[in-house]
Amino acid sequence: MARGLDHVVHTVRDLDAAADLYRRAGFTVGARNRHPPAWGTQNHIVQLPATFIELLATADTSAIAEHGPRTFSFGAFNRDFLARGDGLSMLVLEGRGNDDANEFRTKGIGDFDLFEFEREAKRPDSTPIRVAFALAFAADPRAPDAGFFTCLHRHPENFWNPAFQSHANTAASIAGVVLVADNPSDHHIFLSAFAGQRELSATSAGIALKTPRGEITVMTPAAFGDHFSAAPPQTSRGLRLAALRITVRDLALAERMLADALLPARRHMGRLVIGPEAAMGATLVFEGI
Repeated sequence: MARGLDHVVHTVRDLDAAADLYRRAGFTVGARNRHPPAWGTQNHIVQLPATFIELLATADTSAIAEHGPRTFSFGAFNRDFLARGDGLSMLVLEGRGNDDANEFRTKGIGDFDLFEFEREAKRPDSTPIRVAFALAFAADPRAPDAGFFTCLHRHPENFWNPAFQSHANTAASIAGVVLVADNPSDHHIFLSAFAGQRELSATSAGIALKTPRGEITVMTPAAFGDHFSAAPPQTSRGLRLAALRITVRDLALAERMLADALLPARRHMGRLVIGPEAAMGATLVFEGI
């Protein structure tokens, strides 16, 4: 089964500053949420139809569970990621729970137990509700600084809400994610298995994989710089998540909002780009529909 994008994790040291950055960029940012003590993390959610951006930071790290033989620790991974700086840390696809965990084990890309958790959320009127998720993790040994898992929403009716998906910058969807690697083709077998998609296309810049919801692209650092006029993340340790491509209904309006917010967005190849120096380690790319 081919898996579409579910969300991308943007991990930062200062969660308030990240929420402020996204609000200034014209996004509706949800309330702060708290994860289980074994994760030691908190987040804000930026929802789009069927996808979202998770702004994440560590809080109390004293009870974070470490990785185990068949356990991937979300908290330990992001704690260690932050030790090297802010940025996009994890790529998450839509999930099927145990079916994904079993498939990843069969395909040799992850021998991890399914992780289930729930937390309290709030509707726009502040009514408390419960949301719950089942996470199936995968791992690419050539990408120790990029996390991968699928997410099954146990109560999707409590999570997805059109009121949170309306954005002043006219954002409509996540068009795709861009990763960088010195040798993109080294990762095509892993990404194909992770996304459940056999067909990848090779380009002069790297490789691209179209999912049912959004595109996954892997570029060389040089190609990334050419395409987005932005500095790629350091790849000395392997594959890294680098950019989010966001479609907007009105690119000119989004450009005015970014300018009014004094965010240094630049026009490049028909897109608006906020580089990692201004977007807390991530490159944010705005594209017209």
